Amino acid sequence: MTDNFTPDSAALPDGPAPQDGRRSFIKQATGLLGLALAPPLVSQAERLTAMSRKVEGVSEMRLKVNGTLRTIQAEPRVTLLDALRERLDLTGSKKGCDHGQCGACTVLVDGRRVNSCLTLAVMAQGKEITTVEGLAKGEELHPLQAAFIEHDGFQCGYCTPGQLMSGVACLKEGHAKTDADVREWMSGNLCRCGAYPNIVAAIRQVEQSGFKG
Repeated sequence: MTDNFTPDSAALPDGPAPQDGRRSFIKQATGLLGLALAPPLVSQAERLTAMSRKVEGVSEMRLKVNGTLRTIQAEPRVTLLDALRERLDLTGSKKGCDHGQCGACTVLVDGRRVNSCLTLAVMAQGKEITTVEGLAKGEELHPLQAAFIEHDGFQCGYCTPGQLMSGVACLKEGHAKTDADVREWMSGNLCRCGAYPNIVAAIRQVEQSGFKG
C-alpha cells in the first residue's frame, strides 16, 4: 500500500524540513567516513607539506651519498628524492606516485630502506645515503643486479631501482629465507609489468648463494 500522507507544513514546528535533516545527516556521515578511510601515507605527505610551510628560505645542506659528501643549496621543504634527482643528478631513484605508495623512490638511509619522496633532505644530513648508483663497484655489478638480469626481473624497468634497493635491504634483514617472506617484505614495491615471480627468484638466488650484503 502506498503512503500518500503529506504533512501539513503549517503543522510542522519551525526549522529545516525533514528532507534537509536527512541530507545533512548523509553529508556529515560521508565526511566522517572519508576521514576514517583516508590513507595514513596521505596524512604523512600532508604533515610534510605543513612543516615545509613553516620553514622557508634556501640553506646549505651536506648529504653523504654513496660514500661521498655532497653540498647542495635547497629549501628545507625539498624532499630527499628531489635533492638526489634535481640537485645531484642521481636520477636512478624514480618518482612514481610521489606519495610513498609505489616504492620506486626507495633508497637506503643508514642501511634502512626509506621512501625518499616522503623524506625531507634536511632530515638525511649526517646519515649514510645509498642509492641504486652506489650498488655496483665500478664495472662489477652487485650480486642482486646480476641476478635481476639472469632472471629477467624487469620489463619496463621503471620500478627496478626501488626493487633493487628494497631487495638488498631484504637480504640484509634476513627476510629472504622463503618465497613467501620475500613477497611479504617486498610488498611495498609495486611493479606494473607484473615481474614479481622473476624478482622473487632473483632475490632467493642471492640469498641461497650465502650473500648477506
